[in-house]
Amino acid sequence: MGNNEKRNGSSIWKGKGAAITLAACFVGVIALVGAFTLHDYRNRTQQLAQQDEKEDEDKDKKEKSKAVTTDDIVVPKEKDSTSPTSEQDKEKPAEGANDNTQGQAQVPAETDAPAAQVWFDDESILEWPTSGSVIISYSMDKTVYFSTLDQYKYNPALIIGGNVGEHIGAAAPGIVLSVEQNAQTGTTVTLDMGNGYTAIYGQLKDVAVEIGDYVNTGDALGYMSEPTKYYSVEGPNLYFEVQKDGVPVNPLDFVE
Repeated sequence: MGNNEKRNGSSIWKGKGAAITLAACFVGVIALVGAFTLHDYRNRTQQLAQQDEKEDEDKDKKEKSKAVTTDDIVVPKEKDSTSPTSEQDKEKPAEGANDNTQGQAQVPAETDAPAAQVWFDDESILEWPTSGSVIISYSMDKTVYFSTLDQYKYNPALIIGGNVGEHIGAAAPGIVLSVEQNAQTGTTVTLDMGNGYTAIYGQLKDVAVEIGDYVNTGDALGYMSEPTKYYSVEGPNLYFEVQKDGVPVNPLDFVE
């Protein structure tokens, strides 16, 4: 019996030793796996951290690139389509420009010559525009009688009698403002004498001046015409009116 108990006890210890060894191996394997897993976890954690850091850097770069303003951008200048052409192009005449000028004399450009100056004031003198005498006087303060009309009315002008075809000259220097037809005074010429003064010559024919012409004292404006129907009884005459700033004044006030 003693030997059997020894054998049984030895078997038990051998079984326990194997179990301990097996347990130790199992623990070692677990520890090894744990160590490997921990190492791998650390590696992965480090890689993830590096990846996050790189992504943050990329994000910062993108944000910085977005933050660039238009002031930081230099745009290359485009060529100005309106820039002057080369000197050769400037000197080269346009195509067809000389088509109508070949063989013709060149017409010089208009000069800036000063326009004729006229001046008239209350001290100026009027020359008598025709050889006749006054048949109806200037009258703006009371009415005068008109034979053709058989009525009394105001008269802003001198009605100077004469003969058809009689020369009518400018009473003072002036510039022709208008040449027009008027029912009452027929063909009528108006001269600007300067300083707001104008002279109106009516009942003319064969007018010798045009708008813009300068005439001197005595220069022909035209000739006495047949009277209009408003002066048929009075006969041929010159209608001669002087105005200051558009208001009639007595021409006799300026005649010596």
